[in-house]
Amino acid sequence: MKIVLIGYGKMGKTIDLLAKQQNHNIILTIDAENVKDLESDLFKSADVAIEFTQPNQAFQNIKACFDAGVPVVCGTTGWYDKLQELKTLCAEKNGALIHATNFSIGVNLFFILNKMLAKQMNHYPSYEVSIKETHHTAKLDAPSGTAITLAEDLINNHERYKVWTKGESTENDALPVFSIRENPAPGKHEIIYTSEIDEIKISHEAFNRNGFALGAIYAADWLKDKKGVYHFADVFTSQFS
Repeated sequence: MKIVLIGYGKMGKTIDLLAKQQNHNIILTIDAENVKDLESDLFKSADVAIEFTQPNQAFQNIKACFDAGVPVVCGTTGWYDKLQELKTLCAEKNGALIHATNFSIGVNLFFILNKMLAKQMNHYPSYEVSIKETHHTAKLDAPSGTAITLAEDLINNHERYKVWTKGESTENDALPVFSIRENPAPGKHEIIYTSEIDEIKISHEAFNRNGFALGAIYAADWLKDKKGVYHFADVFTSQFS
């Protein structure tokens, strides 16, 4: 594949390394200094773009990909209030987008475990549930997009919880989500069920960025000849079922 990387921070550099190891061609990297290259002929020649930037930049970057006719994989979180608008733009431009709060294969298995456990715990109302996520101090959004996905999936599968909140809540139907920022911390998510007699905990911890980068490359390869808006779950089902 001919890949453009939009955003060349730590994640972009990891994708660059792993993509080249798989014999993909990184034809262009874009950051704040050369954002005008989103309008270049070289950018338009790409098979796919992979976007990891900041929440306030993602919308315009994805829109630029639609305008250029380049399919885009977006790993940035914190912009989902504009998802419906981008779905409309994607249809108008006949574009292609795949998005996810987390592209790690392990995390997507963790999503499945979270939903399964939530369903089972409906039978045991004495357990209080909470979510805790830990990331590096440079991560701007809190809770993380992954934590929000975990919270929403749990709410959809647990009869008690109706909403999630940042931190403690006095409401019986509110699921508390705690965010910790410290260095070094590539990313850890925990689902905790606590009763007076014991505690059940499932967790996922990333040791490095490779899992996220590999998932984004898989997604890019899957998306390159498609049209429409997809979630990584679509890739996960087809690639790893």
